[in-house]
Amino acid sequence: MRDIPFYQMRDKILKIGKEAVKKAQRDSLERGIPNVYSRNGKLYYELTNHNITTETPKEYR
Repeated sequence: MRDIPFYQMRDKILKIGKEAVKKAQRDSLERGIPNVYSRNGKLYYELTNHNITTETPKEYR
């Protein structure tokens, strides 16, 4: 039997977490700090101009 309040709380927590991550990503870009993502073990950087690159930016060297 499904525990509805548990799933509602889980969904609320996930929503809050996703919103916090998006805000942190925006804040980083506004401060001139590229965002870093990993896919299949390869690093990708979102630059402040929103371009994506695999080249390590100077801020991380």
